[in-house]
Amino acid sequence: MNFHIQDEEIDEQTHVIELGGEIDLYTAPEFKERMVELIEAGKKAIIVDLAQATFIDSTTLGVLVGGVKRLKPAGGSLVLVCTDENITKIFEITGLDRVFPIHPTRAEALASLESDTG
Repeated sequence: MNFHIQDEEIDEQTHVIELGGEIDLYTAPEFKERMVELIEAGKKAIIVDLAQATFIDSTTLGVLVGGVKRLKPAGGSLVLVCTDENITKIFEITGLDRVFPIHPTRAEALASLESDTG
């Protein structure tokens, strides 16, 4: 499966970026560019949906960490949707599972953001 990126506006503060296929050195820059655009446009809550992702590498992790660093000063947050055990294990091994809340479904990720802001 090749890389794909789709995104969906939930409301003026919240946006979902869905990534599929392999997110690596070659495809992560497109992901980063989109996330930066959204944050600069005023999004405070970004959900990165990795449910369709088959592989991520350290470049992807760097983009995610960069997103958190951009969102935190404005009181924003970045949460992940991930069901792939191998990808989840990467977050656990690197300790990034303590940086990013990881949810099994998009609905749960959205609910977690609503409880944070509500």
